[in-house]
Amino acid sequence: MPRFVFRLLPTAALGAVLLTLLLEPALAAEPPAPDKGDTAWMLAASVLVLMMTVPGLALFYAGLVRAKNVVSMLMQVFAIVCLVVILWALYGYSLTFTNGGFANDFVGGLSKAFLRGVTPESGAGTFSNHVVIPELVYVCFQMTFACITPALIVGGFAERMKFSALMLFIALWVTFVYFPIAHMVWYWSGPDAIAEAATKLAQAADGAAKTAAEKGLADAQADAGLAFQWGAIDFAGGTVVHINSGIAALVGALMLGKRLGYRQEPMSPHSVTLTCVGAALLWVGWFGFNAGSALEATGSASLAMINTFVATAAAAIAWLFVEFVFRWKTSLLGLCSGAIAGLVAVTPAAGYAGPMGAVALGAAAGVTCLFFVSVIKWLLRYDDSLDVFGIHCIGGIVGAIGTGLLVNPDWGGTGIVDYALKPGTAAVAQYVRDTQLLAQAKAVGLTLVWSGIGSLVIFKIVDVLIGARVTPEAEQTGLDVSQHGERGYAYEH
Repeated sequence: MPRFVFRLLPTAALGAVLLTLLLEPALAAEPPAPDKGDTAWMLAASVLVLMMTVPGLALFYAGLVRAKNVVSMLMQVFAIVCLVVILWALYGYSLTFTNGGFANDFVGGLSKAFLRGVTPESGAGTFSNHVVIPELVYVCFQMTFACITPALIVGGFAERMKFSALMLFIALWVTFVYFPIAHMVWYWSGPDAIAEAATKLAQAADGAAKTAAEKGLADAQADAGLAFQWGAIDFAGGTVVHINSGIAALVGALMLGKRLGYRQEPMSPHSVTLTCVGAALLWVGWFGFNAGSALEATGSASLAMINTFVATAAAAIAWLFVEFVFRWKTSLLGLCSGAIAGLVAVTPAAGYAGPMGAVALGAAAGVTCLFFVSVIKWLLRYDDSLDVFGIHCIGGIVGAIGTGLLVNPDWGGTGIVDYALKPGTAAVAQYVRDTQLLAQAKAVGLTLVWSGIGSLVIFKIVDVLIGARVTPEAEQTGLDVSQHGERGYAYEH
């Protein structure tokens, strides 16, 4: 081999090193790969949330109705899940989590309709810079939220609605109410888009370059739903799930009217045992609901987990305490109802409040929801069959407003991350109480108005088209036999 070849070797080696250094930024720009631990956790969380609905919510509601309607409740919840799964895959995911162009403040577009472009290799951003999970996992996780929300509604008008009318109502409701509300509260461009735009602004020189960079950052921050732009925070669905479904349930109860014999004959739960089993399954599944909303297996998920423990327990004990003070008795139904109230209230605060704040929030929700399902419901005389409004809507409002207070770092909260403050770093922004409470109140008001009016219009359309309520004879017989030709229990004669 010629000697000049050996002389060129050091130069070649140096060139290789320089080439590696030059290529490193390009390699770093490659899309991040999902972490297997995060992926495994989100797969498990998705299944836990499904368990909340079937069997959890189905059994919880089935035990609360009379024996002649137990099959109808199981059927309604299960069928709603199946229906919404299909609608979510067809267009729901796209309407919720894509940019909607001129209507982006209110709803997404159809760029991912039929899950177009969603592959096993595509990723969905989390709340950390350069961290993703498989997009199909994110689709499944958010799908379970879309399933349980309309299923909650049926408790408000249980024992008196046609099954066919219910299915039509749910299809229209998730399309025109749930998907837009979820988009308005949860859709945003993600941490990486904001950090990238903020980095360009920091590096831009004065003049036209800086003006363009400022516009780029503003556009990235504006690529979000309306409530998100307001600064409202909802960790796992206080507005999207609970206030949304709770106000729709009240509208349905008022539109359909009271059950036959309401306040004139006993309508007590036929099986508190089933209700207790359902409540227990809901609590277990709620860890996927709340801790899973961190989207990663991180400290944020652990905070949501402990808060889901303590807020639930505090609400249940608070409910029992008030029962004992006024009735000198404590009930299993009250214990279960209090636990659900605590779960509802902590949902928006799960990843933001400190554990002691969650205890206070749970106790407040337990007392407030008990007051609404007993005193207010009795005074106003509306027939919210299974207290969906009193627990989910009122508990959701308590939680949403409480989140605005408890996120305060001075009160043990996490604070709110500003991804533009230190690009690439999850820096905590300055907390301004009045600003945050106003944003929370606006999101609550938006949900009440959008869902309340939307539900009213949809109920009216369904009633005109096919009639919403069963006949008095069918209601007296029970929906199990009149609607489904089945009985929940076969008795020996």
